[in-house]
Amino acid sequence: MSTTAADVVVLVSPSAGRGRGTHLAGQVLAAFRDAGFSPEVLPATTGAEGERQAGDAVAAGARAVVAVGGDGTVHAALQAVAGTPTPLALIPAGTGNDLARALGGHIDPAAAARAAADDLKAGTTRSVDAGRTGDRWWATVLCCGFDSAVSDRANRMRWPRGRRRYDVAVVAELARLRPRELTVVLDGESQTLPVTMVAVGNTAWYGGGLKVCPGADPADGLFDVTVVGASTRLALMRQKPRLATGAHVDHPAVSVFRASRVELSSPGVTAYADGEPVAPLPAVAECVPGALHVVGTGR
Repeated sequence: MSTTAADVVVLVSPSAGRGRGTHLAGQVLAAFRDAGFSPEVLPATTGAEGERQAGDAVAAGARAVVAVGGDGTVHAALQAVAGTPTPLALIPAGTGNDLARALGGHIDPAAAARAAADDLKAGTTRSVDAGRTGDRWWATVLCCGFDSAVSDRANRMRWPRGRRRYDVAVVAELARLRPRELTVVLDGESQTLPVTMVAVGNTAWYGGGLKVCPGADPADGLFDVTVVGASTRLALMRQKPRLATGAHVDHPAVSVFRASRVELSSPGVTAYADGEPVAPLPAVAECVPGALHVVGTGR
């Protein structure tokens, strides 16, 4: 097919992978043109603009939204396509790429673009679950506690730039680490307990390859909920390497639950999902089966 108007819209993060997303945009456009589509890069310069422009394109009948970047770019595109029949194509060009990793997509961006274009041309899509908190959709992991406190602090900091800002925030939050009293309601069953952090996983990975919810399956209609109980600074630091493999769930301070609806309540805590702030607590996370359609990731 070929039309004069764009039938595929491409959302590019100029900051993803230190400018890698912008560099890759040409390859992505070429892959979709070769498959007979008329792709167009959205002119968004912020996440909010990207969400609005992608949403307008979907409402106008776009065949697909292509996210070129990391999980932040995917999160913006998700707001336009989740809960609709319009599929999402993932072109990994960020530092994390956790959703692409979880869904088994191509690591090479050019190959990912070709696979997505081929699937779209053939009408082949894959349905996976998505999380919803308030009016925000998310696809990987929602977390609160130590991790969200680090993100809150890093977002307030103006120096240093880049990844080092998070390293500094981690050190600062470790210095004031204390368990937080949190109430969690899992499919109607409530418990209040001291926690270091809680991760609600639609998929296994977050934070650029940390397997915080190793058993999470994005096609089973359920979240995996990893609860890290009261912990010392030393114990928390020792567990971090085990996050890469998911072995932390064997620690006696860690509990894993499964639920389709998770309610979280703790004063002064923000919930982050896909690495983005989504809601202050109290908040509810609902697993919506089959809410997201993707192309190019295999079956």
